[in-house]
Amino acid sequence: MVWRNQTFNFYFILLGIFDHRPSHIFLFSLVLGIFIVAFMENIIMILLIYLDTQLHTPMYFLLSQLSLMDLMLICTTVPKMAFNYLSGRKSISLAGCGIQIFFYVSLLGAECFLLAVMAYDRYVAICNPLRYTVLMNQKLCILMTVASWILGSLDGIIVLAAVLSFSYCSSLEIHHFFCDVAGLLPLSCTDTSAFERLLFICCVVMLVLPVSVIIGSYSRVLRAVISMGSEESRRKAFTTCSSHLSVVGLYYGAAMFMYMRPASSHTPDQDKMVSAFYTILTPMLNPLIYSLRNKEVSRGFQKLLRKGKLM
Repeated sequence: MVWRNQTFNFYFILLGIFDHRPSHIFLFSLVLGIFIVAFMENIIMILLIYLDTQLHTPMYFLLSQLSLMDLMLICTTVPKMAFNYLSGRKSISLAGCGIQIFFYVSLLGAECFLLAVMAYDRYVAICNPLRYTVLMNQKLCILMTVASWILGSLDGIIVLAAVLSFSYCSSLEIHHFFCDVAGLLPLSCTDTSAFERLLFICCVVMLVLPVSVIIGSYSRVLRAVISMGSEESRRKAFTTCSSHLSVVGLYYGAAMFMYMRPASSHTPDQDKMVSAFYTILTPMLNPLIYSLRNKEVSRGFQKLLRKGKLM
């Protein structure tokens, strides 16, 4: 068995998710279409919130950050996958692999914390509306957003440092369409058991703790919504919160399934399908979920279209 030191001058082989059968060509075209739609949707959402002064509130600022994270996430994986498929080159350098892992893990972690911040924002807005400007002021909102980015980046640095410290065997084929930690572990000649325990702890911090905040916030929100006397107030609160909960369910469900199972229970095909769901499909669904069920976003979009600022 040949051992490789952790240098940057050798390449992994990304086996990808598609071959050149007609059915796979169609699926690749579909994924590329989803990428283009997701890219445009998130760009439009960011510009819309930036340009429409009526959307300059903590809730929409957090939503713009979610769109930015989704935009960066989908650009981390899909362009390289498309280039490899179209060019026939499946290689990726260790440096390129490290860059993908850092951004991928960092963005996933940052989204976890950001979704918890968004849940807290809805809790304050619905349960303490008179104190909203105090409990969720602009300074605190920016501080919590920056903290989400920093905590996600710390997670990315920890995982990247561990991955680069491994030695890799002669078989450098990654059964994935991008460099994922789960795909790299089987290639390592180093004992990864300690790292797998560390990864599990990181997943607990990045997934379970934010989920606890989200559950706690929305249990209080649910009680407050039920006790509201106005039907219109209940409908508005339910629409806003159900949109957020839909995003949370899509994101956390796939992430927990992917990263909180033992490594021995992972299969390459299963990992590729789940990863494709929350790295390609979810970034497309998030803007749709928020825009279709949010009158302020729809109204702002129509207003800016009339003014020609988005065209």
